[in-house]
Amino acid sequence: VQLQASGGGVVTAGGSLRLSCAASGRTLNKYSMSWFRQAPGKEREFVAAISWSGGSTYYVDSVKGRFTTSRDNAKNTMYLQMNSLKPEDTAVYYCAFPGPGSEYEWPPPLEPDYWGQGTQVTVSS
Repeated sequence: VQLQASGGGVVTAGGSLRLSCAASGRTLNKYSMSWFRQAPGKEREFVAAISWSGGSTYYVDSVKGRFTTSRDNAKNTMYLQMNSLKPEDTAVYYCAFPGPGSEYEWPPPLEPDYWGQGTQVTVSS
């Protein structure tokens, strides 16, 4: 499976961005998916997850109420809508797929097997 993340960019604080993660090589409608991020000099951290149907989501506390993840299984694509962005949201954002054998697992594992290439989000103050 290949994951292609896109939609990053440079915004000022308070702005919004929508990230997309398009999957190819495998249909992901049986798998929960995740978003992670890594800021300069910091370890990668979990951001959000969404169940295979999209019916369940959860978020790290720092983004709750500001970020929303969704998915369109017909397009094999996942999204991360980021509103009220803060400078501390600056990071490379990655989407992740847990791997075969993780069908209908919720929540998804914190150590997924497949990662997208990442998209840079920069929030200026």
